[in-house]
Amino acid sequence: MTRTLGRGLIGHPRRVALCAAVAGASVFGVVDEAAGQSTKMPSTLRYGSGYIDVPDATVLPHLAIIATYSGFLVSVDSVALTNPGGGVVGFGDGYSDWRQDLALAMGLFDRVELGATFQNFSDAGDGGTQAGAFGRVAILRPAHEGLGLAVGARYLSKPSFDGGQGRSYMPSRLGFPDSRLYEDYGEGSSGGAGGDGAVNTSLTPYAMATLMLKGPDASWMLPFDFTVAAGWGDGMFRSGRDLDWYAAGHSNGWVFGSAVHLQLSDRSILNLMADYNGFDANVGAQLDWRGVRLGAYILGVNYMETVTEYRSSKFGLSVSVAVCGITSCIPELMEVPIPDTLRMPAPPPDTVIVDSGGATAVPEGTPRDLCLSTGRSEQVWITAAGDTLVGPERVPLSRLDVLVFEGTYAEEARWFRAGDEIPYEGATYRKSGDFLRLDCAAIMRVGEHMGVRLFADSDANKPYGRIYVPVRPDVWQSYWIGPGGGGDR
Repeated sequence: MTRTLGRGLIGHPRRVALCAAVAGASVFGVVDEAAGQSTKMPSTLRYGSGYIDVPDATVLPHLAIIATYSGFLVSVDSVALTNPGGGVVGFGDGYSDWRQDLALAMGLFDRVELGATFQNFSDAGDGGTQAGAFGRVAILRPAHEGLGLAVGARYLSKPSFDGGQGRSYMPSRLGFPDSRLYEDYGEGSSGGAGGDGAVNTSLTPYAMATLMLKGPDASWMLPFDFTVAAGWGDGMFRSGRDLDWYAAGHSNGWVFGSAVHLQLSDRSILNLMADYNGFDANVGAQLDWRGVRLGAYILGVNYMETVTEYRSSKFGLSVSVAVCGITSCIPELMEVPIPDTLRMPAPPPDTVIVDSGGATAVPEGTPRDLCLSTGRSEQVWITAAGDTLVGPERVPLSRLDVLVFEGTYAEEARWFRAGDEIPYEGATYRKSGDFLRLDCAAIMRVGEHMGVRLFADSDANKPYGRIYVPVRPDVWQSYWIGPGGGGDR
C-alpha cells in the first residue's frame, strides 16, 4: 500500500530547507529590538549628537553623556556696517578671532536627548557668555536599518552690549554675539524673517527624519554604513534670511545632513560628514576611538569669496569625550540581524509518495539537546548507526541540502575569524581554549557584540570572568577577561 505525507517534508527531501526550532511565538520570525541606541553618530559643534550643525533623528543611549569642545577661526578683511533697518551702509576694519563653545549632552531611556550649551565666553558688555539648552525626542527609532523620526528644539540666550540704546539683540547662527543682529528692525525694513523686520533666532524648533542604511559587505573594502537626514526648522535654520550681510541665500528652513561611518577597527569609526543648515554648507570628518572624538571641519564651503563673517569659509575643530552608563561607548556599525527563526512556507501541491508496505514508522534514536544562540535548546536524535535525525519527522541530515537553526552565530563574522577581542562592560575579553558544548540551562544572556549574543554562566556575578559566544548551533567559544585570556581553564 502507499501513504501520502504532505506536511513534514516539502517537495523532494533533497530540496528541503528545514527550520529545526519552531517552538512558541518565535515561529513567526520575531526579531528583538536593539537594546539601546548606538554612540556611532558624531557630535555637532554646539548641540549634542548629529552632523556638523544639523541634528539627527537618533538620540544618545540611556545615561550616555558626551562633552564637546569646539572652535572655529573667523578671519575677514572688513566688517559690514549696518543701519537700524539692517541695510549695509559701509565697511570697517577686519579682524581674526578664534570662536569657541562647550556643550554637554545626555541620553535618557533611549528616547530622549537633553543638553546644555555655552557659547562665546566674552565680557558682559561685548555680548557676554551665551547659555542655552537643547533637547530631542525620538518618535520613531530604527532598531537596525530603517527610518527614524524626531522632534526637538534649541534655545540660546540673547546677548547684551554696552550702549545698546534699549534694543534687544538675537544670537547668531555661528554662536557668537553680533551687535548688528537685532530682534526687530522695524516694519518694512530690509531685515527679518517674515518681511515684517522681526528676527527670532533664540528658539529653534525642528523636526528631522533620518534613514539608516548598511553598506555592502565586501572583503576588499572597509565595513561601513551611512545615514541621510532631512528636516525643517525655524529659528537659526530660517530667521534672518532677508539680511544681505547675514545670508547670501536660504532654504526657508529646510536642513539636510549625511554621513558615511567607516569601521576602522572594533574600537574606532571614522565619520565623513556633510550638512546644510539652511544657510551654510559644511563638510568635515570626525574620528571616534572608544568614545573620544576628534573632528576637523570646513564651514561655509558654498561661499566662493569672503564677504562677511557669515558669508565666508571657516576652519573648525572639535574634541568630544563620551562617558556611557549601562552601554558601551565603543562605536559599532549597525548589524542587520538574521531573524531568529524562519517561517516554513506553505507546501506546494506536489507531495512525497512513500511506499511503506504498511504503517509508516518514525525512526528510532537517542534524544540529544543542542544549545542554540537564542538560549533555548533544540532536540535531535542520534541513531545507533550514528545518523542525526531532525524535525518532527526525524529526517536524517544526509537527506537534506540545507538545515537552518534559529539564532545568529559568529562562525562567519569577520571579527570572530580574525580573533579580535570583545569589549564588554568596560573590560576586554580574549578568545581562549577550544570549542565546547554548553547546557542552555546553565547559561544566561548578558549582552551582544556586533549582532551576536553574549552569554555567561547563570550563577556568575559581574564582572564576569568569562563569557561565551555561539559559533554555530551547539558549538561555543569561551572568551576570558584580562591579558592572555585570564581565568582558570
